[in-house]
Amino acid sequence: MNKFTKTIISLIAIILILGLAFYPKIKKTFSASESKDNMKGKEKEKGGPGGKGGKTAVIVTVVKSTKLDDILSSTGSILPNEEVEIRSEIAGRIILLNIKEGDNIQKGTVLLRINDDELQARLKKLGFNKKLAEDNEGRQKVLLQKEAISQREYDIAVNSVNTISADIEDLRSQILKTTLKAPFAGKVGFRYVSMGSYISPATKIATLTNTNPAKIEFSIPAKYATAIRQGSTIEFTTENEQKTFIGKVYAIDPKIDPLTRTLQIRALSANPTNLLVPGAYAKVNLILKSKGSAILIPTESVIPEAKGSKVFLVKNGKSVPQKVELGTRGERTVEILSGLSIGDTLITNGIIQVKPDGDVEIKEVVQ
Repeated sequence: MNKFTKTIISLIAIILILGLAFYPKIKKTFSASESKDNMKGKEKEKGGPGGKGGKTAVIVTVVKSTKLDDILSSTGSILPNEEVEIRSEIAGRIILLNIKEGDNIQKGTVLLRINDDELQARLKKLGFNKKLAEDNEGRQKVLLQKEAISQREYDIAVNSVNTISADIEDLRSQILKTTLKAPFAGKVGFRYVSMGSYISPATKIATLTNTNPAKIEFSIPAKYATAIRQGSTIEFTTENEQKTFIGKVYAIDPKIDPLTRTLQIRALSANPTNLLVPGAYAKVNLILKSKGSAILIPTESVIPEAKGSKVFLVKNGKSVPQKVELGTRGERTVEILSGLSIGDTLITNGIIQVKPDGDVEIKEVVQ
């Protein structure tokens, strides 16, 4: 046996040994591949993962009539109905303080009193002076009738009475200002003075806020200026409440802002439970015009074509294509002008898998 023959025999022996060593792994790989092929074949027989007997699983909705409005979206802020900084009209020392932070008070509630002893004393003195002036005027009148004095002397006496009367009225108005009352019903904010404090008209005492109703301030593009009217309805939500609130436009700025090219609008909304907090951000939908009832469907259920659009309906267990005419588009819905009727079963999910007149299985009905 020559050297070449020995080499060949050695190579064959090595190949046989390697084959015996890796045979179990190769067999396992082929078995797994065959199993996958069998599973795919079974799925094809069943018509896919979600179907039975070749049926395509779909999600549907029942077509119904929905209220449709022409809506303009904007953003704005919540404002109080009334808000005021409580300040005194005169200077003095506080002798009565009836302000509690966070209290809800009624209109006319006494909030504080300023010491008026000096004013009361001056008023008493003027009262005595007036009595003396009136007595003098009476005597002067008698003398005038007897022509013992001139008309000018009598007029001086009358003027003295009138002057003192005017001083008394002025002093009484000053005394009234020493008692500070709530100008409207509302909620008291933070207090900045204490009992015994000396205050002046520049001193901020507290804030009073009325939030029922609440005001909503927002703006719209100038091109819609002629479409908005007093009494127009708005729907809005706030950053701290998911609830949708309703309001009515009550004021429209008479001019367009030349910098932003927008028109400022204010609306009122009832706020009996104080859910609308002043300063909060508001997302506003302004209803420009109500179109009445219409058929609205999800935009994903519409299939665009070269000549129009179509949808798929479920009829007698089959997917039936239906031509539709589209109207107003929204963020998630589209108006159907023709092609659908109330009560139709519309496929909204699984449209890619369905075929015209193909068998379908309804997996879920969404409202």
